[in-house]
Amino acid sequence: MIKIKFKDAAPFLVLMVVAIAALFVPSIQNFIDVGKYNSADVAWIIVATALVFLMTPGLAFFYGGMVHRKNVLSTMIKSFVATGVVSILWVTVGYSLCFGDSIGGFIGNPFTHFFFKGVASGAPWSLAPTIPLTLFALFQLMFAIITPSLVVGAVAERIRFSSYILFIVLFSLLVYAPIAHWTWHPEGFLFKMGVLDFAGGTVVHISAGCAALAGALVLKRRKVHLENKEIPPANIPYVLIGTGLLWFGWFGFNAGSAGGANALSVSAFATTNTAAAAAGLAWMFFDVLKGKKPSVLGFCIGAVVGLVAITPAAGFVAIPQSIFIGAVAALISNVAVYYRSKSILDDTLDVFPCHGIGGMVGMIMTGIFASKNVNSGGNDGLFYGNPTFFITQLKALGIVVTYSFVVSYGIFKLINFILPIRVSTADEELGLDASQHNEKYLQGTLLVKHNGSLTAEEKGTAEFINF
Repeated sequence: MIKIKFKDAAPFLVLMVVAIAALFVPSIQNFIDVGKYNSADVAWIIVATALVFLMTPGLAFFYGGMVHRKNVLSTMIKSFVATGVVSILWVTVGYSLCFGDSIGGFIGNPFTHFFFKGVASGAPWSLAPTIPLTLFALFQLMFAIITPSLVVGAVAERIRFSSYILFIVLFSLLVYAPIAHWTWHPEGFLFKMGVLDFAGGTVVHISAGCAALAGALVLKRRKVHLENKEIPPANIPYVLIGTGLLWFGWFGFNAGSAGGANALSVSAFATTNTAAAAAGLAWMFFDVLKGKKPSVLGFCIGAVVGLVAITPAAGFVAIPQSIFIGAVAALISNVAVYYRSKSILDDTLDVFPCHGIGGMVGMIMTGIFASKNVNSGGNDGLFYGNPTFFITQLKALGIVVTYSFVVSYGIFKLINFILPIRVSTADEELGLDASQHNEKYLQGTLLVKHNGSLTAEEKGTAEFINF
């Protein structure tokens, strides 16, 4: 007879309790479209929501291609499993914590929309009046999904799967939800301060980047990092595919944050693409200045950094300035990655230098280049003679960095107290694909034959193609 430990059964039992509780939530009529919604806005935000969802599997490919081949699947599933965990958490209590009735400007009332109560039939969100509240809630869900997924890259190749599931839950409730409420709820204290974050520079990237730093510190260094072994990426084409999916999905991430199909969404779309292009080129060309070859990884990483940096600014800055934002962010993150590589910090895929610092640069750049000519609902930045707003952005930066790092560090420590957070040395050596999931990523080889047969000499020089 198989003996099942409580810690192994707990996730299933919790899910079943939620599923059974959902049976007793009364069914209510969906919203009735009586002309108050704009069909074009509804159609665009549905598409944007799907685009942002696509970013999570894109991130899985992006991260999965850069780790050792024995950890590809374990890395990819840790990003992708957030689609399941956060979706259920969001419907039960997550959305309510972010956008429910404000409690002192710090957190939403968890019972306002408990199990999506009042969402399907509720009035539109005040800042998105032309789309149904359900659609707004689903659009915001996609942001909540990808945020803990970003942290995977810093703790890859050594964190237990079960421990990471618990991290997703605690991070979503204790870090993401409060910061989202502070920043995006009209009663949130950062919102009232006048902080501008168009699509998630603080809420998504700074919070995830600081959590990544905390996780890397708590989990400590991998064996290969201690031994200074260079690990070749498992599949660079995966990284390229992931970058393409992220770039494509980011149009929904940023342009969708305009809340409708309008001129602001077009502007955000343009700044997003321009910053990514400038950053990808800047990273690659800067590597060449340092004596390296122009690389696929360099352009891909740089482009993602540009996307990160433009995220808080996308709907507040003009298109020409987005070139500067992307290029500068890429240079700063490139230097940060270099110094991280010379340190004892084992951030496996440089999440903090790229997402954390990239998000910080984006928030600062918003404080410098924001213009009311682009978005009348925003503010003028330092470059346009408003140092007060620039100081406001810096204050928000300090608050979010401190809170997200301290609380995330505490979460990792708590998880390590409840469950072993790190795999054993033997499991790390074997690889997490096999030790955590009993699966293997097999990158095969296809022998290219010449006229159907090979001589002994040809066999020694035959070309092998990875597939």
